[in-house]
Amino acid sequence: MSDLPIENVIVNKDELNQPSRKKPVYPANEKLRQYLQHHGREINLPVTYRDLLNFTYSIPVKDKHGNDTLWEKALYDLKDWEFLKEGLLQIYAILKTEGDYSYTVHLDVARVDYCSFGNSNPFRIRIVNKFNDNYDHYYIKQIDASRIYGLELEHILSPNRITFITNDTTLIEEHIPGIPGDLFIKNYLEQGETNKIRLAKEFVKFNERCFVKLLGDMRSYNFVVNISPDIEDYQYRIRAIDFDQQSYEGRKNLYLPQFFKENLPLVELTLKLLNKESIEQYQAEERTLMAIRLSAERRRIMDLFNIMCKDTISTPEKLDQLKEELAAYFNQPQYLKCKTMGQLVKMHLKLSLRKSLQLIQRKNI
Repeated sequence: MSDLPIENVIVNKDELNQPSRKKPVYPANEKLRQYLQHHGREINLPVTYRDLLNFTYSIPVKDKHGNDTLWEKALYDLKDWEFLKEGLLQIYAILKTEGDYSYTVHLDVARVDYCSFGNSNPFRIRIVNKFNDNYDHYYIKQIDASRIYGLELEHILSPNRITFITNDTTLIEEHIPGIPGDLFIKNYLEQGETNKIRLAKEFVKFNERCFVKLLGDMRSYNFVVNISPDIEDYQYRIRAIDFDQQSYEGRKNLYLPQFFKENLPLVELTLKLLNKESIEQYQAEERTLMAIRLSAERRRIMDLFNIMCKDTISTPEKLDQLKEELAAYFNQPQYLKCKTMGQLVKMHLKLSLRKSLQLIQRKNI
């Protein structure tokens, strides 16, 4: 996959492809905030990330089998809770109904969970319908420029639309539904009704999208699998849910999901069911679709890269390592001219999608 020789696409089981343990949080600069405001992402919020940090104590959240989930239920003083609950319901209305608060009268905040694991230390808000007990979630996190760039690139270049809003140091993200990749591999991969060929095809496409966008750390618990009934069978969509590692790491292989040991069952499935020609076909299909989306949103992505190319979202050491590895892998010395990670992502997109973009341009002449 990803133009590697077919015999070299499986991760070495003894090799640990691990991203940096703790990535620093990069603030959103003024230009990025202006971009977010222009595209309706920057909105005044009634509750901030810092407000939610004032919980008095927490209780571990277990799954239905009694296993630790790495989430903790946050509990607040009653005087703080009434203020927080009203604000959290208003945020949900902003996400779902453009701020029409009339729909919040039959909603309640069932729970606020906190996760100390990972980079973003998010809060997960569970909203419940008081009439039918149906529930939904959204997330409140610290704002991080890397994550914002990842969310925007996913929104523009992938088949998925992303809803998120920002305010000062707070980032609000919608819940992305789906079966967590690690649970899918454990509980669904070997089920008889799973269409393994279609799943393998989608894994190739997902692998290609991540590499072209330089979105890293797509281990199985950082993506979800959507299953959609289709004529006589099922279709699959793999969606990234963690964007902290957008163009931060220095190792090229950390941007390829195929090289994470957690994804090994999907890699082995792909190599078992798809030949080299099919893999290359699906890669070309995905690059073409990305090129079409890029052409349709060229002004927006140009505005984004004008900011990203001047921003600091990684270390000089990681930048040097990644541009050298990409230059050597593709035999393209242009990578070595890049001075920032933003410039490197832009160059990588240009070179990866160049053939597809040229075909689109010829078609439009």
